Amino acid sequence: MSDNVATRTKILEAARQRFLHYGYSKTTMSEVARDCEMSAGNIYRFFGSKLDIAEAMATKFNAENYTKFKAIANKKTPASDRLYEFFAYALEQTYEAIDADAKILEIAEILRKERPDFFNAHLASERVFIETILNDGIEAGVFRKLDEPLVTAEMIQAALMKFRFPQAYSQLKLDKLRYELMGVISLILAGLSASATEFEL
Repeated sequence: MSDNVATRTKILEAARQRFLHYGYSKTTMSEVARDCEMSAGNIYRFFGSKLDIAEAMATKFNAENYTKFKAIANKKTPASDRLYEFFAYALEQTYEAIDADAKILEIAEILRKERPDFFNAHLASERVFIETILNDGIEAGVFRKLDEPLVTAEMIQAALMKFRFPQAYSQLKLDKLRYELMGVISLILAGLSASATEFEL
């Protein structure tokens, strides 16, 4: 690991501890620098702002999820099972992370408002895995032919947004969210079924 990478990692870990203990809004770059035993000026060589640090933290969290999403999308199990598994994993991973420390939600909300391009790029990255599942289902004859599977993946994301970022949209407990997710996925699968009638927007 190079010195620059090691320093960035040290800064991210110090910021993570500060954000989760005091909250994003109550943390300053000077405090993070002090925790890293460096000057405030020096920390700006690695991150231009506190928001850049938050984005880097979210990028790391997302990258770990993408590894799991890819594994789910590439399974040899039925596409309908994979679609549910994909969103069930996303629900539980996000819910449990926020439940363990609610201050993560503050960071997510700030990024959504201040860095919408980052937030949208994250959703676009997830759509690729959903598209893989849809295409496999079409090839297997389980799902009906879709003119634009990637657009369908986007619509599925929109329908399930409550479950992707649960505490941002709901006060329900995880068991209830799992129950609702299964119900909504069942409706989506009915619409995707090879025997379903196509609906034109």
